[in-house]
Amino acid sequence: MPKTVGVAVSHAAFHFDKLYTYAVMPDQQDAVRLGSMVLVPFGRGSRPRMGVVLACDAEPESSKLKYLFDVAPASACLTPELLELVRFLKGRTFCTWYEAVKAVIPYGAQYKPALAADGVTPVLQKQLTRHTETLYRLAAPLPQKPKPTAKQLAAVALLSGGPRTQGDLEAHGISRAVAENLCAKGVLASEQVNKSLDLYAHIPQRTEQLDLTAEQQAAFDALAPHLETGQAHAALLYGVTGSGKTLVFLKLIERCLALGKKALVLVPEISLTPQMIRRLKERFGRRVAVQHSALNHTERLLQWQMIQDGGADIVVGTRSAIFSPLEGIGLMVIDEEQEHTYRSESAPRYSAHEVARWRATKNGALLLLASATPSTESFYEAQAGRCQLVRLTQRYGGQPLPSVQIVDMRAELAAGNPREISLALEDAIRENLDAGKQTILLLNRRGYQTMAQCEDCREVLKCPKCSVPMVYHKNEGGRLLCHYCGTQIQPRPTVCPACGGKLQYRGFGTQKAEEELAALFPEAHILRMDQDTTSAKDAHEKMLAQFARHEYDIMVGTQMVAKGLDFEDVTLVGVLGIDSLLFAQGFRAYETVFSLVTQVVGRSGRASSPGRAIIQTTDPDNPVLNLAAAQDYDAFFAQEIEYRRLGLYPPFCGLCIVTFSGKKEGEVAKAAARFAQILAREAAQQPGIPLRVLGPTPGSILMINEIYRYKLTVKCRNDKTFRALLRQVLACYEEEKLPAKASAAVDMHSDGDI
Repeated sequence: MPKTVGVAVSHAAFHFDKLYTYAVMPDQQDAVRLGSMVLVPFGRGSRPRMGVVLACDAEPESSKLKYLFDVAPASACLTPELLELVRFLKGRTFCTWYEAVKAVIPYGAQYKPALAADGVTPVLQKQLTRHTETLYRLAAPLPQKPKPTAKQLAAVALLSGGPRTQGDLEAHGISRAVAENLCAKGVLASEQVNKSLDLYAHIPQRTEQLDLTAEQQAAFDALAPHLETGQAHAALLYGVTGSGKTLVFLKLIERCLALGKKALVLVPEISLTPQMIRRLKERFGRRVAVQHSALNHTERLLQWQMIQDGGADIVVGTRSAIFSPLEGIGLMVIDEEQEHTYRSESAPRYSAHEVARWRATKNGALLLLASATPSTESFYEAQAGRCQLVRLTQRYGGQPLPSVQIVDMRAELAAGNPREISLALEDAIRENLDAGKQTILLLNRRGYQTMAQCEDCREVLKCPKCSVPMVYHKNEGGRLLCHYCGTQIQPRPTVCPACGGKLQYRGFGTQKAEEELAALFPEAHILRMDQDTTSAKDAHEKMLAQFARHEYDIMVGTQMVAKGLDFEDVTLVGVLGIDSLLFAQGFRAYETVFSLVTQVVGRSGRASSPGRAIIQTTDPDNPVLNLAAAQDYDAFFAQEIEYRRLGLYPPFCGLCIVTFSGKKEGEVAKAAARFAQILAREAAQQPGIPLRVLGPTPGSILMINEIYRYKLTVKCRNDKTFRALLRQVLACYEEEKLPAKASAAVDMHSDGDI
């Protein structure tokens, strides 16, 4: 048993983030192991801090070692794979040890410092109480004397099929008193087990066989053998919208489970989770676990425990589900793999793709990326032969791709139509309503009007804490809201705070679109889906279910309505206000627009009725919009990859963005410039490292919540040598006490738009 341990301590600065050696008390010897959560004395005054044991029998740094305060139970110990994953995150993402630990285990499974009953001794306390329940099983035959009661007979009959929880018994009318009485007789035995939670239990399991088209079967046949080799393999399933990629996933998962392995399915955002969960639950029942941020802490903990205890064969969720404690993974699916939501923007700044590749290697698993609009990097890897490419070129059921019309909004205005909904789109919606069909409209701006501008001085009313315009929201009596920090101004002002001139409200958000649609089509039922309407628990699932039941005729929403949704009666899609994204910063801007338009157009005509789409723009000749309208990914890729090659962007280099943030702009600018100087100095001593350094420059949004932001862009080769150089630079930056002026954060997966 270890006498000393190396502990990664919480809240350690990057420069001081190392393993600290502690002694283990004799009564803690049996409890401490690699991955144990511990409470340790740290710094002057030996204040208690959380830690995790990452080394045993560590070399003491001095003869005066401090002892551990407390050790968490063995059930809270990180598994060997999760421990390795912590080391991987620390090595790749420039986070601290404890930030990596907090990423791989949910809040509810973490511990916090507390005081014992004596009010003095520091001890560990669970963030959430571990929920348990009583499990009953048959231990002996039921004696016939005295004569058993009807409830006792019912309990034994029920338990003859296997162990049951107290909740199961009560659901069948058998009380706790009856069960405990049978335990006293020795007929039943009971034990406390972790409580399980069957989320989405209302979804019925279906047993019919999956029928694949010839093209889907060919895709399955190309991928399935890699489930059996035990060797890591990566593949890209590239299929046009509506080609039935999900059916191929389901068939692969079926094969994976038959081989005794487990599967992990990632979706890019919460709005897509309900449909994927429904597909998986219908097919595979109770052994599907869910992990995403819309679950409350208790639900997430219970699902995590279920996975850890081996009660789940399939895990489905958003980005953080990649850290699920699944053992024996045979298949990992990343659906809509191009989405930016697979990249974390807070420490640890990881990419789910990168973590998935690492776990696939560790488990000898098949990693399957899937999309109708793959990221340029993934498609380049597939074309280069570093990833298997499997194509689905036809829509499921032989349906044609939607016909697409591009409407010039400048011509609409010239013709006397000042509305944001064109005459062509208005006519198409009316035809759709008359035919009893449904419509989806994409408008990637929430709120009512997107800015207030003074008629006299032309100043735009900005958030007092951020460098962005306030957005007018008409609900709750009317208010201005900042979408970055949440600052509100109520009631909405009518005069300019700078000169006293009259404020004119302009722009078009989802609230105004909903109002305009209601005026044009008073007979229609309109559903708005954006961050404002989906904040309540299970809102996504309820709204999508209502739309599927035809309770609404038109759905208008932000990006959450654009991807992955499958409704038989949607035969018209409209794209509004796409121009703002066309001219966004970041090297992925065109890829984002192409993907978003292609995906939302693909929501139309997925069943027996043909679909159509209308794209409204002030730039009707834009090649990106025209290629998206034609659903021509290959032509778009050929254009985009040349732009990336000429500009030296990924996949032809790594892109490292170092962000600097602080309360005084001048100090942030100076700290960023000093970081660049240190980088130049350290890089000059290692001339073999290829680098291009751009900046530092102000962030595209200079201030958010009274914090100023600058960035340094480094085009590099993302390898061990470069990462070691950057760690050295960060250490020098901290040694000069520059974080007091501006904290620095490194992101190897950013698109550069901060």
